[in-house]
Amino acid sequence: MQEHVGNQGVGSNLVRAAEQARQWRARLAIMTAGFLAFGALSGLAIWLLPFSQPVQVTVLLHTFIGILFVVPCLWYTLRHLARYWNSPLSHIQILGYLGGAAVLLCLISGGVVTWNGIAGTRLSYGWDAVHIITTFAILGFVATHVWLSFSLARKKAAAESTVTSAAAGHFGKAALLFTAACLAGVALAAYAYTPARLHNIFPTDYSFKYGKDRPFAPSLARTSTGGAMDVAELSGSRSCGTSGCHEEIVQEWESSAHRYSAMDPAFQAVQTNMARQNGPESTRYCGGCHDPISLFSGTKNLFIPNEKLTALEGFQEGVSCLSCHSLRKVDLKGNANYVIAQPARYMFELEYNRHPTQANRFSRDFLIRAYPRQHVADLSKRLFKTPEYCAACHKQFVDQEINNVGWVQLQNQYDNWRESRWNHPGNARTTIECRECHMPLVASQDPAAGDDFDYNRTARDGKVRSHRFIASNLMIPALLKLPGWQKQVELTKEWLQGKYVIPEIASKWSKGPAVGIDLNLPATIHVGEKVPVKLVITSNKVGHDFPTGPLDIIQAWVELEVVDEQGRTLYTNGAVDPRGFIQPGTFMFKAEPVDQNGNLIDRHNLWEMVGVRYRRSLFPGFSDTAEYSFAYTGLPAKAGVHSAAATGRQVKKAPPGTVLVEARLRYRKADQFLLNFIFGEKSGLTAPITDMTTVTRTIPVESGAVRHRAAAGPRTNTSAGAGR
Repeated sequence: MQEHVGNQGVGSNLVRAAEQARQWRARLAIMTAGFLAFGALSGLAIWLLPFSQPVQVTVLLHTFIGILFVVPCLWYTLRHLARYWNSPLSHIQILGYLGGAAVLLCLISGGVVTWNGIAGTRLSYGWDAVHIITTFAILGFVATHVWLSFSLARKKAAAESTVTSAAAGHFGKAALLFTAACLAGVALAAYAYTPARLHNIFPTDYSFKYGKDRPFAPSLARTSTGGAMDVAELSGSRSCGTSGCHEEIVQEWESSAHRYSAMDPAFQAVQTNMARQNGPESTRYCGGCHDPISLFSGTKNLFIPNEKLTALEGFQEGVSCLSCHSLRKVDLKGNANYVIAQPARYMFELEYNRHPTQANRFSRDFLIRAYPRQHVADLSKRLFKTPEYCAACHKQFVDQEINNVGWVQLQNQYDNWRESRWNHPGNARTTIECRECHMPLVASQDPAAGDDFDYNRTARDGKVRSHRFIASNLMIPALLKLPGWQKQVELTKEWLQGKYVIPEIASKWSKGPAVGIDLNLPATIHVGEKVPVKLVITSNKVGHDFPTGPLDIIQAWVELEVVDEQGRTLYTNGAVDPRGFIQPGTFMFKAEPVDQNGNLIDRHNLWEMVGVRYRRSLFPGFSDTAEYSFAYTGLPAKAGVHSAAATGRQVKKAPPGTVLVEARLRYRKADQFLLNFIFGEKSGLTAPITDMTTVTRTIPVESGAVRHRAAAGPRTNTSAGAGR
């Protein structure tokens, strides 16, 4: 009887050992173990190793193999848990349950992260953290569970059977082989991928006119390596939109001054004139701000008539996305005094820019979305949020190297702002910075939305900074018919008129026009007397001088018109004739730079400038005055004076018994003489004029004795300490 029972026990042990051996040798178990081992190791490599091509390949294969084995792994895990659910509880089983839960959570979080990379626009950092944490849990619980089970099988083998031990050994070897095969696949794929070749070298005939240590002079711009950068390094802005991530931002940029800075026909004409006169190397002075892609690729080198000194990509993109976002250091000296670094490019990124296939696009987009660490580190920096960042280009001068005479300050928006009432160092709540005005917050689903570094923002505010860079140029977007130019023009007009609403700073500045006008008129007038008119122009919302920029080109002026109750023009000043020229003697904000011979700089030939013979602009918060007088005879103005009818505007009439005085502050981006020089008078091209502010007042006309007032005008003067 005892012998029979003993034989029966041995038999059951052998059956149990055979079943355990079968489970150890199960292909699904081996593949699951190998998959988990590869997933854990590759996941740790992605998390711990620096950005590189092999790591990117690891991301792709980690995802691909995960998708391939997620269902088998899930099936095995659930079946394995069910098999031992009713068995007596042991420490090995507890580890198994914990490991199983970690596997399930890891698979779920991995699915979410994968979906983010395939169909989303932003990585869910919460689920990504779960995916990383559960990887460690798998290493801790599952690996320990398997090891203890393996050790137990080997111990039992001596008493029961060597079958289980051999099966466990086979399991270990096969799982390791599976893992090794996956890792070998990573190595082979990384070796097989050949990245797009970049030619970060200057042309063989490149002129180092200013010395090999200053290859981009007279621009102060520099690369981090001191050498050239392939055109592809900084171009491809539209790919930021085709990715589905930054579509709104790219659409805004398309019609902005940054985008057309190199393709602006006026810039191209001035650059050509500069190259003819001073040599092509001199145009590098402009390239750091207007055309960085061409500058750093060495394109501004040889002047060939009828050809541009601009690379095709540079011509189309101007200040591209990467031209701005690749800056690493700026200096307040201006003239593009910055250091730019070659950004790390993802696999298939350059390939897509040159050969936009769906496969290249999908692979590029997935890598950036699922593995955004380097993308964010390279292209999102605190430096970009500072006024000093803007100063690198929005501050300009010429020196002896350029004009052969000496240093002369040109436009300087940064120092204007720094010295103005808008800047309160250390107090962000009262300060208004460049980006708050020119890059106002807009609602967006962009993955870059949110910013917890700003005093008035949060990481989840659903807003981004507008990349339209709204300022004052509504001519070029319309002239070139850039994508979205109608909206750009509309917003620019609103901006110039002070109607552009910016909620985040609404409480920091006054309501109403950007530059206001106040008319001071006599209480009454009589026929036959001289009537004085005083105009006070005040800069209310402008963060720097008004106007700003190249004041040899830009014009802002006052047009004054007086009409009677019959709509007859009694007096006008500042009218524009049909050819686009402003009436002589007009009160105007502009500058008149001169060369060393005293000749006017009237072709934007700033490389010859040595000084200024006239300059009038408004400092932020300050006022300027213009004084006029006209003789009220009760008769219309003399023939030849440009009236409202002559300029195409609707004829106005004063109420009965009064005269109507209307003052307009007008603005245009380009002087007509310069446009005629660039495009030819027969082109008929004129710069659009924006009426920034219009004020209308009436003066009652009384009968009685004539009272003599001031002599005829206009006369202009600057209020004490106000204009400059």
